[in-house]
Amino acid sequence: MLVERQDLLAEFRAGRLIYFPCKPWYTEPHSMTLRKISRALLSVSDKTGLVDFARGLAALGVELISTGGTRKALADAGLKVRDISDVTGFPEILDGRVKTLHPKVHSGILSIRDNAQHQAVMKEQGLPYIDLVAVNLYPFEQTVARPDADHEEIIENIDVGGPSMIRAAAKNFHDVAIVTNPADYDSLLQELREHGGTRLETRERLAAVAFARTAAYDSAISAYFSRRLDQPFPPTLNLTFRRKSVLRYGENPHQPAACYVETSSSHACVANAEILGGKELSYNNLLDLDSALNLVREFREPAAVVLKHNNPCGAATGAVLADVFEHAYEGDPLSAFGGILGFNREVDEATADRITQPNRFIECIIAPDYSAAARQVLTTRRKWGANLRLLRTGPINSETSRQEYRRIDGGLLVQARDLPADDFANSSVRTKREPTPRERADLAFAWTVCKHVKSNAIVLVNDSMVVGVGAGQMSRVDSVRIAAAKAGGRAKGAVLASDAFFPFPDNVHEAAKAGVTAIVQPGGSVKDAESIAACDEHAIAMLFTGVRHFRH
Repeated sequence: MLVERQDLLAEFRAGRLIYFPCKPWYTEPHSMTLRKISRALLSVSDKTGLVDFARGLAALGVELISTGGTRKALADAGLKVRDISDVTGFPEILDGRVKTLHPKVHSGILSIRDNAQHQAVMKEQGLPYIDLVAVNLYPFEQTVARPDADHEEIIENIDVGGPSMIRAAAKNFHDVAIVTNPADYDSLLQELREHGGTRLETRERLAAVAFARTAAYDSAISAYFSRRLDQPFPPTLNLTFRRKSVLRYGENPHQPAACYVETSSSHACVANAEILGGKELSYNNLLDLDSALNLVREFREPAAVVLKHNNPCGAATGAVLADVFEHAYEGDPLSAFGGILGFNREVDEATADRITQPNRFIECIIAPDYSAAARQVLTTRRKWGANLRLLRTGPINSETSRQEYRRIDGGLLVQARDLPADDFANSSVRTKREPTPRERADLAFAWTVCKHVKSNAIVLVNDSMVVGVGAGQMSRVDSVRIAAAKAGGRAKGAVLASDAFFPFPDNVHEAAKAGVTAIVQPGGSVKDAESIAACDEHAIAMLFTGVRHFRH
């Protein structure tokens, strides 16, 4: 029967209800789920922090069980440790392939402490409980990354017993703590000292970390076999990325965002770059920095690029980096304000001096390195220097990821990256007039820049310097007009690159009107002959590469 609160109060006041103060029947939630650690199994490949962790456990009265090299490391440190064979009553066999795969190990991990039937079996069989498992796996990823590792060595570094113990302990997180990351040793010891055991929320958090680790491990093994069997697009795609940072927001302030790093990535790239200072990087900063680096890495000579909204608005090459930057910035100084800079050489003091000239403002810079003097100038000369993000990649070469991924709703698109190729070197002249040596050099530069511009892409170059860009237009002729308008008088004598074929000769007529003298494009339109005829009409040289470089 339900009784209203006011009725209970009336009964109490009338003397018909007696109140006996007492403690509530329940206790604090964490004390209900606290699990004491009496016995721990330690079996690790990465022995970082192992001895200190084991000492901390031993000081709390925890019995230590261990295997192979881990047991030796602990014994050499003077710790009392029980060998796994002593627990199982069975020796390690098959060169250590079988040592923890035993009922006495997995029963001790998997038994539910509050299950009477489980407890009866444990008692009847004399099975020891294992309350904490510390395991990290054979270094498979590191072995695969070594150029000298052969197939047999790689296979031997596929851990079997380790993942089994991790999964068992993580599954039984209500009773057992699983530690797979040495970074968690200290906090776990602190919890044991403060509470006398592990809390449920801690064990569940550690279980989540553990399952993520085994998933990443299996993904790395799957990826290795896909590469070995030459399967760029395997039936099931397993990707593993490690969270590097939570960002302030995504493309817009209402969108939460984070940055993840591919676990197998080790080359010079934005994801691996060292952040030397400045404000926190944003989602859009990272996209722009990635585009800037991917463009400058294509050049062997000193190169600089200015990025704005994921498109290069200026780019240049040359012998002296300070001059190269100046030419890149002056390609479109209006758009360059508040932009992103990319370099393929160390930024020196002279270049830093140009960057920090009055009326210039830069958000981020990515480069292989910075001289001490350059960093001083960049971060102190202008007021915005304190917020300037500087990213250092180390030496830049042509190495990059081989595949690109793009999310679509409910799926994922995967393709090979549009890597540097010899398509310009293999281009053919289709007009009566051949390009001059200067035009040919500028055409090669424009062609490289153009592949990094959003389609429909048009790039105008004059003397190894981008002077006009038309990007992301629905009509190619509109891109030509925008590029010509950006270039102004600098379009006279410039060359033009188009990422895809000209569908109509109106593109040639617009280019000629601006003063363009040479064009490079893939070709392949049904109206190619009309575009060639238009070029001959205006004495414009035109090359076909036979390769399209759309960038959506």
